[in-house]
Amino acid sequence: MFWRSVVFKLWVTFLIVIFVVLAIISFFLLEFFESYHVNQAEEELLDTANKVSTILSEYEDQELIENMIETIKDPASRIIIVEDQEYSWISESSDETLPLITSEWLFENEEYRAVYFSDNVVKSETTLHDGTKVLLIGTRLNDQVGAVYAYQSSTVVAATTEQTTRIILLAAAIAIVLMTIFAFFLSTRITKPLIQMREAASELTKGEFRTKVPILTHDEIGELAMAFNRMGRQLNYHIDALSQEKEQLYSILRSMADGVITLNRVADIIVSNPPAEKFLKDWRYELDIEDKEILPNEVKDLMQEVIAIESESMREVFIQGRNWVMIMSPLYDQTKVRGVVAVIRDMTEERKMDKLREDFIANVSHELRTPISMLQGYSEAIVDDIAESKEEKNELAHIIRDESLRMGRLVNELLDLARIKAGQIQLNQEHIEVDLYVDRIIRKFKGLANEKHISLRYTITNKDLILSFDPDRLEQVLTNLIDNAISHTQEHGEIVVGIEEQKKKVLFTIMDNGSGIPQDDLPFVFERFYKADKSRQRKAGKKGTGLGLAIAKNIIEAHRGNISVQSKHSEGTTFSFELPKSKDNA
Repeated sequence: MFWRSVVFKLWVTFLIVIFVVLAIISFFLLEFFESYHVNQAEEELLDTANKVSTILSEYEDQELIENMIETIKDPASRIIIVEDQEYSWISESSDETLPLITSEWLFENEEYRAVYFSDNVVKSETTLHDGTKVLLIGTRLNDQVGAVYAYQSSTVVAATTEQTTRIILLAAAIAIVLMTIFAFFLSTRITKPLIQMREAASELTKGEFRTKVPILTHDEIGELAMAFNRMGRQLNYHIDALSQEKEQLYSILRSMADGVITLNRVADIIVSNPPAEKFLKDWRYELDIEDKEILPNEVKDLMQEVIAIESESMREVFIQGRNWVMIMSPLYDQTKVRGVVAVIRDMTEERKMDKLREDFIANVSHELRTPISMLQGYSEAIVDDIAESKEEKNELAHIIRDESLRMGRLVNELLDLARIKAGQIQLNQEHIEVDLYVDRIIRKFKGLANEKHISLRYTITNKDLILSFDPDRLEQVLTNLIDNAISHTQEHGEIVVGIEEQKKKVLFTIMDNGSGIPQDDLPFVFERFYKADKSRQRKAGKKGTGLGLAIAKNIIEAHRGNISVQSKHSEGTTFSFELPKSKDNA
């Protein structure tokens, strides 16, 4: 609003100052001119009275005297000549409202009567018997007994004073108008840079830090404009620096795998990154919290605890099947805690690895305990001569040898699995004729299959198929799968190894109609040391280590393929794995 602006306030201030000053000056001028006009009228009347007294003393011709008096006096005044306490002559007046003064009225007043008998001169403003105010002057005649009285109406002086007042007030009004224009111009001139600074400040609030205020003068306002421009440049520099730091911070937060949340003292989220938002989303979903602004009570409790003890605190929670560790630390604002920062880490894999390590140690211990116990027991039997005959000792030695070989296989398979997991085994890939390669492996198991009266054969869709792979490692996979199939297939069963060429890959299948794998065991057959139920256990002395399928899975994945299993209990099992074709054979 205009009346709230600095221009209006300065303008009104100037007007008030000017009005007060002009009012004071006008007051004193009016007082001065009023006194001046009264004094001037008294002096004129006195001068007229003195001239009349001189004329009376120098001339004797009455007519001449009257003519001369009419000539020298003011037409609006009256001249009274008193001799022998009686009027000797009274002049006419152009002022018809001016009454005659009687001699009785004059001599009733001590002051006016004294003029007749002495050389006193009287000057006064008095009121006549009819209420008319007059200015009366009295003086004694020269060298004669008598007095001359001159008077005129006070309205004549008042008229002059009123005219002077009008002139003064007109001049004051003209001065006020001129000073109003000047004050408005001056206030506008003064406030224009301030208005420009206000507009520039509004631009600063919108983020336009390059806005500059024009410097029109070199006074204090000009220096203020220079300081404002310097402030704008410094703000622009600091805001750019803060923006870069903020962008860098958000980039770091977005790229972090851990969640980060910054909270103030009233649990409002200040900063968060995507992992933290996902963590809170899952937590709210689990607790049936629909409001995205509400934090779980566990977070608030931990925050209050950190603020209270002013120390780092940690809490682990289990949400949506995952383990989360939340570490919260206080943030300080000089001397007091202004909030907290929480780092949230998904520890699911670590906990899983810890469990796997524990299971691995337990499984290795379990697998080693049996052969070690057997080695210890049978060796003690030989040492204590429990086996008396040579045949019994040879049988015990044979069992000890088999168990030591089993321990060796276990250790070698563990080493192979560790090397494959660590990526330390290099695949020696060669271009192999698949038909001849598989035929050789099938012939190796023909004798074992015939002993159990099991039909073992293979099928191939393209006998000229050439595939690039590591023959030793793939033979290890096929040997493990075919051996498992023979071990779990009853007499007169059938095992078929199939090789099917597809567009970009080659599919290997090992299918049997044996005992099958229970449905509950299917998801875990490729885990280390995992063995199916007793229906698939091998005979004593031929038990496996439980690592064969885990090694096979890692070998196939090293060839950039994948392996899977399908089975129905008591109906049969099919293991399948795919290998990508080389570019030369694609």
